[in-house]
Amino acid sequence: MASSVPIDDAPNSGGDDSADGDAVWRDRAIERSTRAARERAAVRVQQFLNAAREIIDEKGSTEFTVQEVVDRSKQSLRSFYQYFDGKHELLLALFEEEMGEAVARVRRVTAVGDPLDRLGRAVMELYDLCSPSEMSEQPLFLEFAQRLLVTHPADVANAYAPLLEYFVAMVEEASEAGLLRPGRPRRQAAIVLQSATTTAGRSAGGRQPITAAEMWEYCLHAIAPDSVVAKRTS
Repeated sequence: MASSVPIDDAPNSGGDDSADGDAVWRDRAIERSTRAARERAAVRVQQFLNAAREIIDEKGSTEFTVQEVVDRSKQSLRSFYQYFDGKHELLLALFEEEMGEAVARVRRVTAVGDPLDRLGRAVMELYDLCSPSEMSEQPLFLEFAQRLLVTHPADVANAYAPLLEYFVAMVEEASEAGLLRPGRPRRQAAIVLQSATTTAGRSAGGRQPITAAEMWEYCLHAIAPDSVVAKRTS
């Protein structure tokens, strides 16, 4: 009766299980190793970013050298160039962080309300964020972003993408609710966003600088029918 069990199957089966087990443990070991390497890299990158931000805050300008960042971070120049091609890429990473914080601020002030009210608060929050008084403390917006618009427009588009998508969502909601003039919501959102940021950056000096509320009133009249505007301003 014992001979009814195929003898040849046993070693083959055991060998396959062992190989599978080895593969699983090998994959786990590699994953742990790569995860640890990614975590170390993330810490080092953040140290460079923090050092650059400290220098910018102290100088009130983006005029600094890579060596200054390296010295402040207490890392090596070789390590810096492992993660960044140069100062431009470092500034771009900082700018993207700033944009992430801007999106978070806009989201906080637009948590409730109908889509047009939310859009109005978003415009005014962004306008204040990009105003000269704010930008004097944020050279990344004042200096770097303006240069970037001319030299690397694709980078600007990528950095602004999360903010634009949030504006698009609000404009689409307002359009679906019948609160806007006929048009393409994405284009309308882009026009509103660019109008607010550009005007804020240039509204400096003079006796009567343009306010955030005035900026939103202008945008509101541009994208909403007169009947909707009349109900909200009466």
